[in-house]
Amino acid sequence: MNDGIKLNDVDMITITFKNGTKHRYNKGTTYYDISRDSHDVVEAIGVKVDNAIVNLNDKVNHDCSVEFIDVTDINGYKMYQAGLKFLLEVAVKELIPNSEVYFRHSVPKGILAEVKCDKKILEKEFLDIKSKMRDLVREDHRIYKYNVFKKEAMDYYEEQGLVEKAKNIHNLNADVVAFYKLKDLFNYYYVEMPYSTAALRRFDLEFLGDNRFVIVVPSVRTNGRVPEYINYPNIITSFYQGSKWLEVMGIPYVSNLNDIVANGDIKEFILSSEIVYSSTIAILAEKVIANRDIKFILIAGPSSSGKTTTTKKMASYFKARGYDPVCFSTDDYYLNIDDIPANADGEKDFEAIEALDLEEFNKDLQKLLNGEYIDNKRYDFVLGQRFLTGKKTHLKENGIVLIEGLHCLNDNLCRNISRSNIFKVYLSPFIPLNIDRHNYISTLDLRLIRRIARDNRSRGKNVCATIEMWQQVRNGEEKYIFPYIGEADAILNTAMAYELGVLKIYVNPLLYSVEVTSPYYEEARRLINFLSSFYEIPSELINNDSVIREFIGGGIVE
Repeated sequence: MNDGIKLNDVDMITITFKNGTKHRYNKGTTYYDISRDSHDVVEAIGVKVDNAIVNLNDKVNHDCSVEFIDVTDINGYKMYQAGLKFLLEVAVKELIPNSEVYFRHSVPKGILAEVKCDKKILEKEFLDIKSKMRDLVREDHRIYKYNVFKKEAMDYYEEQGLVEKAKNIHNLNADVVAFYKLKDLFNYYYVEMPYSTAALRRFDLEFLGDNRFVIVVPSVRTNGRVPEYINYPNIITSFYQGSKWLEVMGIPYVSNLNDIVANGDIKEFILSSEIVYSSTIAILAEKVIANRDIKFILIAGPSSSGKTTTTKKMASYFKARGYDPVCFSTDDYYLNIDDIPANADGEKDFEAIEALDLEEFNKDLQKLLNGEYIDNKRYDFVLGQRFLTGKKTHLKENGIVLIEGLHCLNDNLCRNISRSNIFKVYLSPFIPLNIDRHNYISTLDLRLIRRIARDNRSRGKNVCATIEMWQQVRNGEEKYIFPYIGEADAILNTAMAYELGVLKIYVNPLLYSVEVTSPYYEEARRLINFLSSFYEIPSELINNDSVIREFIGGGIVE
């Protein structure tokens, strides 16, 4: 480092750190070397250069502002995930010849991975793999970045037999692709990678059997600590069921879906997807019908999981089977604004279960069970008040109540109602359609894209406001939904394999509107790059009762 400023020295660059201090460096200095002078974070994963994410391998060539990021930054978290995937892949390939690692999907607290090889991996081999990953971290191997011409990258993957990766690169607009090398292994990811394996010391690896692992990843919500992993077998089973159906349809990867779009056959696939979704709802409803004790169906799910549409479709099915369904939301039982408890920051905490009038809610449920009428309620979020609609509801002999809301998996919600009268459903929108064998479609990205479309259309929010709010929404989900997933009687996947091609048309213009000066510029560009993998699908092909209509408009929930 050189603090002396020489104004006519064209080989010197001025770097402005996050805290406002300025230092001078030789042009061509790596951001990794510069990071040692920064106090932004202890373990830098990457760096924001004028709000754009840059690899620490890259070299400074102009005056700029920099902010070094770690795993507690949303972009650093994505880089950390990619680094751990690369770490596991190298460890497995070094220990198990002729093996291939598939990263199937995200699960709560981690990444679901599967190893395909000619042997069954036992506990001893699993421990060897975990130990090898630790060794690779301790040995501090550089992760090298190479800019490769598109044609060369395609040829490389075709020679390796990774056809889906070659097709994905073919669809990229860029002429140059960033390849990464760890030891003797090359791979292509959709985010920048860490500088070296030494930055990846915080992780855990869980063994599920059947050659399946979960990489447990620290995050912003765990303050960079490795969280405790809790296995939810129903979620993994639901994922593999969806994955199996897509394989039967011949669509394991996005490139296969794009071929269907290009061939003009997407309408038939959309119809098939909607039939499967409706059939899943029917199967779930028949479970309820088979149990005469059940009077309440509680439907929970994170933001943008499609709770409203799913509740409506389920109610329609019950009506077709001769039932008289009653639907309402726990949102209509919020306390008046003055009575909402405050969170640690002193702001009204609408996500806490204490923000609901639980006494009134349980009284109404008991009245419905007794055949009595209750007054219908609505909550005005503008005024912050609950009011009566003037209408009344009662539960007929053939009636069933469907309730959707944030806390519907929490036993404290219906504390005065017998569990035998309740059936709990957890909605989880995940697409078991992978970009390629090493890059899956993130459930978080899918929900964020859904929310961007809906917030802009129905709530008048611009994309930056949605992204800014997203981490707060995620914090509430981690606290109030995910700990109760084990209470669910059924898991329902509410994602459509084709939907990102539809959402892309609505969301891309909003993402492109984010200015480079915005702190959300990099996240917007990342989502643009992610959506570039999908061919556009016109919304005219989507039925009005599709869950996708909840986000793009024109549906039954309007």
